[in-house]
Amino acid sequence: MSRSMRHTRSTDANDYQSVPRPLAAMSKSFVDGFEIAPHHHARDQLVYAVSGIMRIRTATEAWIVPPDRAVYLPALTEHSIGIRGQVEMRTLYIARRASDDLPVAPTVLEVSGLLRELVLALIEEPVIYDEQGRGGAVALLILSEIARARRLSLVIPMPRDPRLLRVCNALLADPASRLTLDSWVGMAGASSRTLARLFEAELGLSFAAWRQRVRFHNALEAIVAGEPISRVAERSGYRSASAFSAAFRKAMGQPPSSLRGEGGA
Repeated sequence: MSRSMRHTRSTDANDYQSVPRPLAAMSKSFVDGFEIAPHHHARDQLVYAVSGIMRIRTATEAWIVPPDRAVYLPALTEHSIGIRGQVEMRTLYIARRASDDLPVAPTVLEVSGLLRELVLALIEEPVIYDEQGRGGAVALLILSEIARARRLSLVIPMPRDPRLLRVCNALLADPASRLTLDSWVGMAGASSRTLARLFEAELGLSFAAWRQRVRFHNALEAIVAGEPISRVAERSGYRSASAFSAAFRKAMGQPPSSLRGEGGA
């Protein structure tokens, strides 16, 4: 690493993969609609947005990640990132040897207030921080907070079968589509019976359940953006906010109000 990087922060992820420290922190801003093409890193990665929403996708899963959530991606996991809104991204690149308690598979983590402040604090430290000083203490606490962070069910499983993948990509692009499974037969090049079987075999969900999860993820963006839950519920096909909230909690593992913090509605 160049001497100047001890005092300034690069926005090139490649500059952080061989940093002689267990953690390396990068700060970067993105405009609405920006797309980061599929790529991977030599180190584990914690992707966190202080503001805005990210759509993160691997070959087998997709996530919509609001503020105060983060995605943990083990090293060499190929992924793409879509930016929704003005995103202030804070990324940690983590050496696998840094801790035995790091996630071994991609997962969404709840970012506690402490973890948020620790990440921001590490950004303030030199890239090559003093391991015996403040930087080293912050890094150790970050590893501890990641290990104990609550895992969240904000995931959309994605198929590998190309026939089903065409259907799923179309539904991700248009979550409000009311087309039945029979309507996708032409695009998929497979019968509705075959598609139904593939949904269960590859995704562990029925067509209706998978589509509902996609709709809830789409609703998540609106909720985080501040739309009234009653309006989001109506657009999602529910007659009341309470019915929508109950179904959302069952599918997503948390009530929609939790996405706005205390006092959200």
